Amino acid sequence: MIQLVIRLRNNMVMVFDEYGEQVPVYQSQYEDVKEIILGDAPSGAVFNHWFGYALDPEAVPVKSW
Repeated sequence: MIQLVIRLRNNMVMVFDEYGEQVPVYQSQYEDVKEIILGDAPSGAVFNHWFGYALDPEAVPVKSW
């Protein structure tokens, strides 16, 4: 199950499950997986942007992701 979604500044997406394990099927370019992730993610999933050089990603509303 999708727990954490991170969009990087190069538009790559990383997805993690509730155990902190990466979910490769969802990891690709943003444009290729956006609709799939939004359709499969439960309401409690956390969406993030990690666009700059910050030490931690920034949580964003799903509508802004």
